[in-house]
Amino acid sequence: MTDAVGSIDMPDAEAPESKKKPRKGGKRAKQGPLKRLATFYRQIIAELRKVVWPTRNQLTTYTTVVIVFVVIMIALVTVIDYGLNHAAKYVFG
Repeated sequence: MTDAVGSIDMPDAEAPESKKKPRKGGKRAKQGPLKRLATFYRQIIAELRKVVWPTRNQLTTYTTVVIVFVVIMIALVTVIDYGLNHAAKYVFG
C-alpha cells in the first residue's frame, strides 16, 4: 500500500522553486522613496474614486438614525445606572 503524499512516513519532495534565490524587493527596489510615495498616493486616489459616496439625503438619514440610537442608549444606561444606584443604597444602607 502506498502512503499519501505529505504523510509522516513519506514527506513531500522538495519543490524546485524553493532552491531559487529570493528576489530583493521586486519592483519596489528599483524605485526611489519619493517615487514609491507618489505611487502610494496615486493608488489611494484610484481607490477613493471607486467608493460609492452617499447622497445628501442618505447621509441625513444615516446621521439621524445614529443620533437617535445614541440617545436611546444613553437613556437606557442612565435608567440602569439609576436603578442599580438605588438598589445598592437599599441593600447597603
